[in-house]
Amino acid sequence: MTADADSTQTSRSRLLGAGKRLFAQNGYEQTSTAAIARSAGSSESQLIRYFGGKAGLLEAIFNESWMGLNDDVQKQIAEAQHGRDALLRILNLMIAALGRDDEIAFLFLFEGRRMRGAAHEVVLSRGFVQFWDLVCKLAQRGQEDGSFRTDVPAKVLASAMLGCAEGMMRDRLINPNDPNYTDESVQKAFEAMVNGLAAT
Repeated sequence: MTADADSTQTSRSRLLGAGKRLFAQNGYEQTSTAAIARSAGSSESQLIRYFGGKAGLLEAIFNESWMGLNDDVQKQIAEAQHGRDALLRILNLMIAALGRDDEIAFLFLFEGRRMRGAAHEVVLSRGFVQFWDLVCKLAQRGQEDGSFRTDVPAKVLASAMLGCAEGMMRDRLINPNDPNYTDESVQKAFEAMVNGLAAT
């Protein structure tokens, strides 16, 4: 790698880190490109060059975060015995990953699917769309292999399970000093909910 490429990667990485931190602290709308550039020791022109603007920076943060999570997800699916086991594994993986990084958790849960712009367009990161598609396919797989009930559409099962996991993680972020929201209690509640959707 040349010195110029090193400098580019460092500047890009600093902008990603500053954006992640400031978006999590202040929210997307309240964070200016000038504040991000200043915090990164860079310039607004560099931010625009690498990401096209604030929205592109947020999308890059999401996509890079999902990339690592989706790789781990594929390993868990390969080891799963059936669809319900696979969903338990990957949603527990998501709960644990977001429990380790409050900034990413905040961005995923509070900024990840917010309506933006005059047209009130819902902006979904590419990584989340891939994850959602996977959750839906695993719910369908679970119905086909007999590990999930079939009287509810697979997409609704997927939505219920993902919504349950996200809701508990959101409550944990909102109540950081509440001793009830441990990883173990959140995972137990989630597993009970998923198991309640098992085929009878």
